[in-house]
Amino acid sequence: MAGQSLMSLQTCGGTGALRLGFGLLRAACRTTVLVPDPTWASHEFILATEGMSVQTYRYFDGQSCRLDLAGMCEDLQNAPEGSVVLLHASGHNPTGCDPSHEQWRTICDTIEQREHFAFFDLAYQGLTSGDFDADAWSVRHFARRGTLEMAVAQSFSKNMGLYSERVGTLSIVCSD
Repeated sequence: MAGQSLMSLQTCGGTGALRLGFGLLRAACRTTVLVPDPTWASHEFILATEGMSVQTYRYFDGQSCRLDLAGMCEDLQNAPEGSVVLLHASGHNPTGCDPSHEQWRTICDTIEQREHFAFFDLAYQGLTSGDFDADAWSVRHFARRGTLEMAVAQSFSKNMGLYSERVGTLSIVCSD
């Protein structure tokens, strides 16, 4: 993260982190978000509530039941430079289909080339693989690049047994 700053805020769960993050992006004149097809139904509801428009990118190939990496990267390449791209860090909801480390590297390369803003939804950290570190690998990989601005909406409600407490964070990595 050389030359970058990290800012984190406690939020009312992961959904609160998404809502706050999208609201901040809208205030910064980012009005369109690319979401995977399919995605968690509430993503589109939250974006609509924030007055943002939604475009989809290919993610899941229903025929092969695998990630459509080529289609995803093509859609991200064709999106306007500097687009906001919503990514499920692990435990993709609703498919459960997560990119491999090598596929994450390719996705990161594409996002970096197009100067997109990565927005991670990390709702299932520790629940996908059983390992908190492994489930955050994608986020850490993007952060290690040191050139990408990004946000992470993180929930601790399910994975820490704090569901009735609604605990989350919004973290933003940005240029100094």
